Amino acid sequence: MQGTSARKPLVLHVSGDFPDPIVPAKTPVIRSLLSLSEDRFNHHVVSINRVSPGKTGIARGILSAGQLSTSLHEFEHGSALTYEAPPLGVRHRTKLTQLGDWLANHIQAMKRRPDLLVGHKLTIEGIVVHRTAQVLGIPYALSIQGNTDTKILSMRRDLTGLFADVFHKAEVVFPFTPWALQHLEARLGTREGPTHLLPCPTELDQVTQPSRNGDGFVSVFHLKNFENKSLSGMVRALQLLAKHGESPPLSVIGGGTEDEISACRAVAKDCPNVSFTGAVGRDALSQRLNRATAFVMPSYRESFGLVFIEALFAGIPIIYPKGTAVDGYFDDAPFALRVDPRDPETIARAMEQCLDQEAEMKAALSEWQKSPNAEMFTRVAIAATFAGGLERACKA
Repeated sequence: MQGTSARKPLVLHVSGDFPDPIVPAKTPVIRSLLSLSEDRFNHHVVSINRVSPGKTGIARGILSAGQLSTSLHEFEHGSALTYEAPPLGVRHRTKLTQLGDWLANHIQAMKRRPDLLVGHKLTIEGIVVHRTAQVLGIPYALSIQGNTDTKILSMRRDLTGLFADVFHKAEVVFPFTPWALQHLEARLGTREGPTHLLPCPTELDQVTQPSRNGDGFVSVFHLKNFENKSLSGMVRALQLLAKHGESPPLSVIGGGTEDEISACRAVAKDCPNVSFTGAVGRDALSQRLNRATAFVMPSYRESFGLVFIEALFAGIPIIYPKGTAVDGYFDDAPFALRVDPRDPETIARAMEQCLDQEAEMKAALSEWQKSPNAEMFTRVAIAATFAGGLERACKA
């Protein structure tokens, strides 16, 4: 991914969410973003992995700053770094500032100085690149991941001043979602610099026309996450619908261990119209989604939720949680219903609306699929937004 052309700007990314030899199973979102723009940039990744020291080290870390303990492994996309830091956010600022100093030394040993640094989360990687930028005078950019960034921002009010400095001094900021940007600006102030909404890319961005009569509701998640995805809320909503004489099926797609499957079945034990169908290959997912009436997943926490976009491209309406996931992208869309994940009655009402107005909702969705509003979620458009913002930041 680094490339060999000296004419392309060199961008160094710091991310805790990039698959590497230390933790290969990380989410592929950041890797996908970089691959979409590798024709215009030389990307170098520093993939960071926090590990807790032993009990003695934790006690020492709480009592004093200490030196940063690191271990470095080179891999095809750059460097995979393990660093020690106490758990629960103890010495959060100190350790990440030390990591910024480490990165400055790492850059000085590189054959080529980066044109831009990118921290992929404000409240963690952002502190690192902010510090490195102070030391070396290299501009930096940020991506904003709502789940982690809003959580840390709320928990560490003592660091609000630092977070604001990181936020406002970035040359460009890429929030994944509107709600995340609104949350940050409400706490840290409105940015004056460039800010570009950047949806997460999916390879399932080909449009499939909605089918006429769906076969019920569908949800997609790994079963280990059933609590966060509000499986209990969906089950309770179905039970409320049953009291009104409606019993649509809900098919939950996703793999899991035997224990995880048993736990999910226990949640749904009094709701026979819920089935757990296991994992489905990516190539077959769009076809399976297209057969449904609507997609439902009222998660409590979700930085983006790619599957919501995949469901829309597959031709079915979505029921999504307010204040998280894709909230803010579809405020006036008749095929996207916002619900409170903590209120089964709102989930039930949304499901009932999807059943009663399926034809109308899918007709509106079909029109959206042909519009620029849908185009912004395609890989081509995402690549253009990301690359354009990086280029402008590099020129800073």
